[in-house]
Amino acid sequence: MISAFRTQFPCYIQRKISLLFFLITFFLSLFCMAACHSSTRTIVKDKLSDSLIPLPAPGIVKADDSARIYKSCEIWYDTILKKSGFNGGMLVAQNGKIIFEKYAGTIHLKGTDSITKETPMHIASISKTFTAMCILKLYQDKKLSLDDEYSKYFPQFNYPGVTIRTLLDHRSGLPNYLYFMDALGWNKKTFITNKDVLDYLISKKNQLQNITAPNTHFTYCNTNYALLALLAEKITGTAFPELMKQTFFDPLQMKHTYIYVPADSAVATPSYDWRGNQIALEYLDDVYGDKNVYTTPEDLLIWDRALRSNLIFSKETLEQAYTGYSNEKPGIKNYGLGWRMNTYPNGKKIIYHNGWWHGSNAAFVRLFDENATIIIIGNKFNRNIYKAKELSNIFGNYFEAESEEEAEPPSDSLQKTVLPSLHNKLHKPLQKNSPKTRLKLQKHF
Repeated sequence: MISAFRTQFPCYIQRKISLLFFLITFFLSLFCMAACHSSTRTIVKDKLSDSLIPLPAPGIVKADDSARIYKSCEIWYDTILKKSGFNGGMLVAQNGKIIFEKYAGTIHLKGTDSITKETPMHIASISKTFTAMCILKLYQDKKLSLDDEYSKYFPQFNYPGVTIRTLLDHRSGLPNYLYFMDALGWNKKTFITNKDVLDYLISKKNQLQNITAPNTHFTYCNTNYALLALLAEKITGTAFPELMKQTFFDPLQMKHTYIYVPADSAVATPSYDWRGNQIALEYLDDVYGDKNVYTTPEDLLIWDRALRSNLIFSKETLEQAYTGYSNEKPGIKNYGLGWRMNTYPNGKKIIYHNGWWHGSNAAFVRLFDENATIIIIGNKFNRNIYKAKELSNIFGNYFEAESEEEAEPPSDSLQKTVLPSLHNKLHKPLQKNSPKTRLKLQKHF
């Protein structure tokens, strides 16, 4: 047949027909490949969609309530934050609906890159709320027991009685790596990792000071959460920053949230002291779990909404998180599993966490009775950020000024909204505090 074809047509016609057949075959192949690729993309997209956690839509706030809340927040913001040179973002919401939101300043203080709702900032110890809930998710999924000893997962960890729960509620009795790594001669030119913290605890136990018996008292300690991040990695086989991305950040579409790793050093929002001097990264900055979540007020509100939604955690799991475990001393303050709390004589309760690392500081306040949320994040240290709880009385009768421990009285012009201040130590000008004193203050956040 081919011979007949060749004898019936001139060579040049044969070549054109062959070229035509080739082109038809080529484009059919491209079409098939494109169809397959499109199908693959659809499958990937569907998998991503399947992993999303659809939160309930924000609720309704009555117009008059919204106007009252907005006005009170505006007065507080203008009087407390704006006048003190605030550089960051503030958000107040009720029923998941944003009522007040303001951003001020620039990412680089001498630049023109304005801080916006899409600017991730370091929330320091508020990061502990994510670490704690990651561990509680593993607990809920029956991957661990909260009363397991840490040595079950790290057999060389020679601290009997230190359980996952005592790490979560800061009752482990372990010393703080912020101090002992330096005291034991760590080379400050080398950045510490979480594993380095664990290795020092194991290999240098006989040189460590300030080790106390576990579960005897509360001592806020960053070591606990550095170890918890390692535990999550050990159980899941996934690096902690990626684990958090897969577990919370991506499913909740927290698009401007991540855990800092060294590769982020060129793009991470810098921090500044109260004078406006940029604070350089140091040897403690690569440890995560206790800090290093960068996020925005709006993404932190998503986190708050997710925790209230009952779509991720059961009621029993959340009750464990929000129960106070340190009752040796009377008072309104306590600590749950990754959460601070104030419980007032009138029965009102505030669940919150503060954060402070270098020049970044933040406050995350949650009022369950009124379903209200107060969030402030700054990348230039501003002690007034810690006055965020003062806004609680906008929503309910939480406390009088004198009921807060070591409080300063509110100003006459803000009696209705400005309540107690922070611990008096935090109100001393930072220039009067030595670096050692500042480090001691940092451990509380």
